Amino acid sequence: MKEAKQMSVSAIQDGTVIDHVPASNLFKVIQILGLDRIENQITFGTNLESEKLGRKAIIKISGLFFEDEDINRIALVAPDAKLNIIKDYEVVEKKVVEVPDTIVGIARCMNPKCITNFETVTTRFRVVSKKNVALKCHYCEKITTQENLEIF
Repeated sequence: MKEAKQMSVSAIQDGTVIDHVPASNLFKVIQILGLDRIENQITFGTNLESEKLGRKAIIKISGLFFEDEDINRIALVAPDAKLNIIKDYEVVEKKVVEVPDTIVGIARCMNPKCITNFETVTTRFRVVSKKNVALKCHYCEKITTQENLEIF
């Protein structure tokens, strides 16, 4: 007889579930979405078993739904993330993240001499690679790769 699976994280009535987040990037996703500054109930689990990722994290935000622009910013640190929109405890929509064409104000340029690192200038990048994220700075034209990517 097969043993029943137990859910590691409880269900929410209405809100958004962000699944398939690499466990090591859980807090980056929380930061990118500003979840550390909201009053909504947030449940997260990390180092959960995942066939696809080995270990994954999941975030459940009660009563909050995201715009596509916010969702796509997640792709910078969690390119395999999936979003489930929950209404009355049921998944009513599934969304896949996609790296946007431009990134504004959330990533730091890796060039220490870039104007964005010593003046109050908002960072702006053109995405030159979506598979292995690479961003070209609008100001100094240096490429920031996923290995050097610093989100603020």
